[in-house]
Amino acid sequence: MGKRLQEIFREDSSYKVFFAALIISGLGYGIYKGVLDNYLAEIVGMGEMDRGITEFFREIPGLLLVLVLAVFYSFSAEKMYKLGAAIALLGMIMISVVPPISGFVILSIFVYSLGEHIQLGMENTLALNYARPGKGGEALGNQKAVYQIGTLAGFAVVIASFSFFTGKSPFKFFFAASAVIFLIAFTFAVRLQGDSETDETKRRFYFRKKYSKYYMLEVFYGARKQVFFTFGPYVLILLYGANARVISLLFAVSAVCSYFFAPLVGKIIDRFGYKIVMVMDTLILVIVCFFYGFSHHLFPESIAFIVCCVNYVLDSIISLASMASNVYVQDLSDNPDEMRATISTGVSVNHMITVFIALFGGWIWHTVGVETLFMVSAALGLCNSAYAATINAEKDRLR
Repeated sequence: MGKRLQEIFREDSSYKVFFAALIISGLGYGIYKGVLDNYLAEIVGMGEMDRGITEFFREIPGLLLVLVLAVFYSFSAEKMYKLGAAIALLGMIMISVVPPISGFVILSIFVYSLGEHIQLGMENTLALNYARPGKGGEALGNQKAVYQIGTLAGFAVVIASFSFFTGKSPFKFFFAASAVIFLIAFTFAVRLQGDSETDETKRRFYFRKKYSKYYMLEVFYGARKQVFFTFGPYVLILLYGANARVISLLFAVSAVCSYFFAPLVGKIIDRFGYKIVMVMDTLILVIVCFFYGFSHHLFPESIAFIVCCVNYVLDSIISLASMASNVYVQDLSDNPDEMRATISTGVSVNHMITVFIALFGGWIWHTVGVETLFMVSAALGLCNSAYAATINAEKDRLR
């Protein structure tokens, strides 16, 4: 692995400490993510509406990222990554020490999420700047793989640990352990050397008429993705009593499946075209949403639980089809800079809708039931397919 990385990254760059910070941060995140939903439900006592409110504030930093990068425009990517690491560490320390009161917990999650989003915004930039000429794609792939390895290790820690707990789960212990791990990651982050320029496309919005369909597709995708991301695990916890071990195992299986299926989905997009993939993936999504929302009415509880777990993993695989919209942008764009600016704006549009869906989704579940929530998700998917069916790259390029 080390020799391979030497062939991809410049020897005079800080790629070694960068990758150390990545894998350690991934480990801390995996532990944190693996227990968070159960902590919110079992200890803080958050119901479906409160979970939506929490997710609303967790997603806000994604919207603020453009403003943060604009304010710190004079900072290098290395300095911004260090700043993000410090804020994420602060957030993790807060969640490990504050009492299990909704307001304090939500504030802690917000602070951590702000640091996390700043780091996420810099990771691609650093990987590309540290790469040797012509090795950008491999650099990005290895960067994401290393973080994923760390995250999977974090899930594995939770899975193994909860195999030995029989009484009340010590959630604070896991948050404290995660805080220590993020402190170690921070010590590596501060050793980053260099003066890499931040990606200018992340500091501004870029709108052109020919990309209007792409922006709408991001609205539909962001809305339906948020339903599963926020409320999928919560259904398993509140309706079926899943513990942190089961939730972490589900996250791990989803991540591994996504890792292996991603290249296959990419080949399908190249073979059949992005339009067909964007239209067809929703047909599977409707089935997934139906069983996720209605399994407890159709099967015995033990069978319904397994059906929901399988469908959660299926949704993570289906979500890979979102790559098709990026290929669509690539097809329309006049140059790489325009493509990056458009995709960056699409991510912001995606975040904008997810913020409100988190609130709206919690209200739907609380008011009319989980069945309606996942039918709304299926309807959004169908809208996505109907809109994708209108794509005509030749005509769109002339708009």
